Parts: sequence; C-alpha cells; structure tokens
Amino acid sequence: MHRIEMGLFVFLIGFFLVIYIARQWFFNVEDEATLFGYHTKVVKKGLYKGFVLFLVSEFMLFFGFFWAFFHSALSPSIVFALLWPFDQAFVSINCLGLPAYNTILLIFSGLTVTYAHVSIASSNHSNTLDALYMTITLGILFLVSQVNEYFEIAYNLNDSVYSSVFFMLTGLHGFHVFVGVFLLYASLNRVYNQEFSTKHYVGLVCSIWYWHFVDGVWILLYIIVYVWGNWTINSSELYLLF
Repeated sequence: MHRIEMGLFVFLIGFFLVIYIARQWFFNVEDEATLFGYHTKVVKKGLYKGFVLFLVSEFMLFFGFFWAFFHSALSPSIVFALLWPFDQAFVSINCLGLPAYNTILLIFSGLTVTYAHVSIASSNHSNTLDALYMTITLGILFLVSQVNEYFEIAYNLNDSVYSSVFFMLTGLHGFHVFVGVFLLYASLNRVYNQEFSTKHYVGLVCSIWYWHFVDGVWILLYIIVYVWGNWTINSSELYLLF
C-alpha cells in the first residue's frame, strides 16, 4: 500500500502462507473427525465453545464501528463544525432500494440454512444439499447486489464520517458474507461426501451459526446505518432533541 520496495512480494508470500496454514488446519480437524474418530462429546463441546467465543469476538469488532457511528451522529466533533455528516450537501442511499433487497435475501438465506440444519438432524441429506445450495446462491446474490450498490452511491470513503463508517461496516460485513459462503460450500462438499451423520456434524453447525451471525449483523446494520442513519441526515428533528 505504501509502495515499499518488495512490499507486494512479501505481502503475497505472507497472504498465501496464511491461507495454506488455515487450509491445513481445517483439513486436520476434518481428518480428526472423520478418519480417526477423535471428536468425542467432550471435544465437540470444546469446539462449540471455542466457536462461540470466536463469534463474540467478531461481534465486538462490529460493535466498535457501530459505536463510532453513534458517537459521530449523536455527538458530532467540533473538528467537523458539530455537523453530521460534515458535508451538509451529503445525500445518503435510499434504504428502501437495494439495501431492502439485500435484507430480504439474507433473511431468506437464514430460513434456508435453518432448513439445512433441520434436514441434517433428521438424516435427510438430499434436502440438506438443496438448502445449502439455495443459501449459497442467496449469499452470492447478496454480494453481487452489494457491489452494485457501491457503484450507485454518490459518495466516497473520505467524503464524511458517515461514508467512512458506512464503507467500513458494509465492506467488513461483505467480507464476512464471503467467508460464510466459503464455509457453507465446504460443508456442502462434506455433506455430499457423506462425512456428516445425525450425531456428528460440528462443521456444519459452526457454518450455520456463522451464517446466522452474518444475518444478525446485517439486520442491525440495515436498521442503524441505512434506516436510522438516513433519517438523521435528512431530518433536523434529531438536533432539536439533543
């Protein structure tokens, strides 16, 4: 990013090493579960607890940016002339357009991934595969729609505090959707290879939990940034209250 000599080369080496190590780690965990039978009840309980702690840490990451959004909206800095956003000619995106469409996509994906969970618990692999295919498709449609939204909005990352937090939150969430699609695709392959049973499907459960986390964060993001944020920009009533 800073055009340091050999910087890109070092970055690419580090990036692919991280990807390779993560890949090996996931395959090791998969082998422990399927080939060696090491995933006893105690081990599964530990994996679930560890993944819950991971999701909590992810939520706190988003919480920090939500905090920045509320702080800047409710208590604008004197550096920005006590204005929210700094540019009063700022025009936010219509929350009833693409954002509402994206919200519908993720809500339906939450339903389909829940159906996948119910299906695998009842040993219905065919329905599990169909539900996972549908969820992955909805996730990809969401990502395409989000990219399209970036081309339609009339502001950039550095136009205001609102736009900075907007791109940070939506971009970070989009990355999590991408990771969620990848996890669901990996789980789909394992279901297809019949590596899950009605008693052993920790990987699928963690992928489903992660997807529900992505859904929940988006609903918060839509309500706070798109709906409430849009209202604070286009209404002077907020400043009359505070």
